[in-house]
Amino acid sequence: MQQLYVNQQFPQDWIRLFTHLANLFFEQSKIVSEIVDKDTINIRFTENLESPSVYAELRWQGKQYEAKFSEEIATTEEREMIRQRKRMYSHALLEVLEQATGMEQEWGILTGIRPTKLYHMYRQEGFSVDEAKQLLQQRHRVSLRKSELIAQIADIQLHALPDLYTLKQEVSIYIGIPFCPTKCAYCTFPAYAIHRKNGRVESFLDGLHEEMRAIGNWLKEHDIRITTIYFGGGTPTSIEAEEMDALYQTMVDSFPYMEHVREVTVEAGRPDTITIPKLEVLKKWEIDRISVNPQSYTDETLKAIGRHHSVQETIDKYWLSREQGMRNVNMDLIIGLPNEGLAEFEHSLAETEKMQPESLTIHTLSFKRASEMTRNKDKYQVADRNTVGLMMTRGEQWAKKNGYIPYYLYRQKNILGNLENVGYAKPGEESLYNILIMEEAQTIIGLGCGASSKFMNPSTGKLTQFHNPKEPAAYILGFEDSIDRKIAYLNEVFQNQTC
Repeated sequence: MQQLYVNQQFPQDWIRLFTHLANLFFEQSKIVSEIVDKDTINIRFTENLESPSVYAELRWQGKQYEAKFSEEIATTEEREMIRQRKRMYSHALLEVLEQATGMEQEWGILTGIRPTKLYHMYRQEGFSVDEAKQLLQQRHRVSLRKSELIAQIADIQLHALPDLYTLKQEVSIYIGIPFCPTKCAYCTFPAYAIHRKNGRVESFLDGLHEEMRAIGNWLKEHDIRITTIYFGGGTPTSIEAEEMDALYQTMVDSFPYMEHVREVTVEAGRPDTITIPKLEVLKKWEIDRISVNPQSYTDETLKAIGRHHSVQETIDKYWLSREQGMRNVNMDLIIGLPNEGLAEFEHSLAETEKMQPESLTIHTLSFKRASEMTRNKDKYQVADRNTVGLMMTRGEQWAKKNGYIPYYLYRQKNILGNLENVGYAKPGEESLYNILIMEEAQTIIGLGCGASSKFMNPSTGKLTQFHNPKEPAAYILGFEDSIDRKIAYLNEVFQNQTC
């Protein structure tokens, strides 16, 4: 762990900010109150409130580095002034860390998940495309290349959803099915190995049906439309075909204006859960947007990460889905999986090219705190920063060559190479739900185990989060309370909605 000494006392939210920035350069870092040993990084800040500006001096391993950043005062509002001060400190700290390590951070001082949301905010404030890109580069130190990518993605999103900025009076629905055949080593989603002991699956589904009916009734009473519906998890196709059929029946019976819902998606990500009876159920309800996720086209990798299916099964189930009428198929690949380098990723891209799915999301491996992979890092050897960067660039080149456009992007903490996850799609085949959830453009109501709801006030845009219990047993005991609390939030954010 790399320790950094800072010459001043800062509030905890500032310390977290500095730690997140330091973690871009070191696997783990900690801000300490005194110099512990000769390897401790010594950082000295000096702030000039009149300019305003921040000067940073960094001493480490016998060398000294300096940086200064200043901004004009644009507001006297206290919250914005604090944000500006944090921005100046972040700029100065990032620059001296880049000098000391020789590493360049293309995402600049941005450590959050949604950089495209920031660009959309600037556009809604009246800035032109070029001005918004300049703000990303100047205020947030984002590289020219990444700011161009953000602007391209935002433009594609607005073509896919021209009313993206005005969908606050509608909602989308996320329905979480928390079961999988096995749990992948990198996963922290609510995903539990499915078994039929003690009626756990059946009891969970009983609660989910009740939750769907209750939320559907509220939406009908308040005349609120649904933009998109997304069945995620876990793996929603882990349950039996007749159980899927019953869920879709409840969806159609309970939710208002189903004929106006723009998109219904079902993740079928694990190929070992896809069967003809389940595909026939999807077809019955006219659901033709699914995922068939390989993650990798190397059998040894699949075994190492705990996926009990083969590469050939992925290929077979993809073509089976096509034969059964699935019109829009997404696939996922992950950069940086254990023992994979550029050659293995090239192989995965070559196999994907044979199938030409409507969309492909290229994820970068993230060491999530509660995952098996993070708990046992020594067991999983992953690619270095330079290699994962080459893999991401190769993915961009492949997508362009094969007629895919980037339509959504998000980032995660502890992501390899400080990179990103990018969703590519054939033009016109973009997932509307992915755009809406990533840009936080409307209320998303989460139903089922571990589902997260984000309630957006249509007038102010303010977001309030609520999480359903993660474990099936806790969900079964508490789903009625979760329904009541969600309805209370809905009443609050839509209080001026015409009934």
